[in-house]
Amino acid sequence: MTIPTLDDMISARQRIVPHIHRTPVLTSRMLNELTGAELFFKCENFQKAGAFKARGASNAVFGLSDAQAARGVATHSSGNHGTCLSYAAGRRGIPCTVVMPRTAPQAKKDAVRGYGGRVVECEPSTSSREAVFAEVVAETGAEFVHPYNDPRVIAGQATCSAELIEQVDGLDAVIAPIGGGGMVSGTCLTLSNLAPGIKIYAAEPLNADDAARSFRAGHIIADDAPDTVADGLKVPLKELTWHFVRNHVADILTATEDEIVDAMKLIWKRMKIVMEPSSAVPLATIIRNPEIFAGKRVGVIITGGNVDLDKLPWN
Repeated sequence: MTIPTLDDMISARQRIVPHIHRTPVLTSRMLNELTGAELFFKCENFQKAGAFKARGASNAVFGLSDAQAARGVATHSSGNHGTCLSYAAGRRGIPCTVVMPRTAPQAKKDAVRGYGGRVVECEPSTSSREAVFAEVVAETGAEFVHPYNDPRVIAGQATCSAELIEQVDGLDAVIAPIGGGGMVSGTCLTLSNLAPGIKIYAAEPLNADDAARSFRAGHIIADDAPDTVADGLKVPLKELTWHFVRNHVADILTATEDEIVDAMKLIWKRMKIVMEPSSAVPLATIIRNPEIFAGKRVGVIITGGNVDLDKLPWN
């Protein structure tokens, strides 16, 4: 696969303008006092379809030729990418099929269907997901838009941090959740070119810490079916995202399940915004590692807000 470039990010930004929001940046004096840092929350939970993945999905869908688009698109996803790909496909008027774990939140399955996508369920493991997906592609001939290991998707996700550095001056660091690494890779793509002085951190659940272990080992380590409340962070790195992680990420920090839920509750209570467990992992790791961020201006990417309100993790 071709590694996406800054020009790809710039083209993506122009292509997706009609289809996404320029999301706001919010702050909290209480969370600044708690962490000893100045935190700037880039709120992709307010994005179209409720997640940052609308950026990459829209770039992929609207970059297709008419002949490619006529066959439709397909993907495998724990939820947000599938929802966002269905959103983008609906905007273009083409079919979309999403292979999803049967354990994925019902709210995310409903969201895919709500945007006109078709859900095909699989077992909650990477191997099952990829096997069922191969059957779907053989059946439909659809264009595969990988949730993160796709240069079109990474270039789209890179537009988030391009907005962030326009909205906030003088950032010392940016931190985002990591599962497969699409958002982190996009952040690396933009910041390494436009703001190389900003350190890039990734945040991961301790229960699904394959990216952190990969980072320390120097090669990809893939867990097949990790168990974490952060359902969007259960997938492993792939070759494209690994390229960006190993070359541009300063460190990958982890947090426990209790720390993730506590951070999620804190943001809901103090900032009055709905976000999903995966989005709470960066704050949880900042609280756990205050010495890294104290006195720094830190961009924190809240990646999505698609949470099942009937199954909140503190109930």
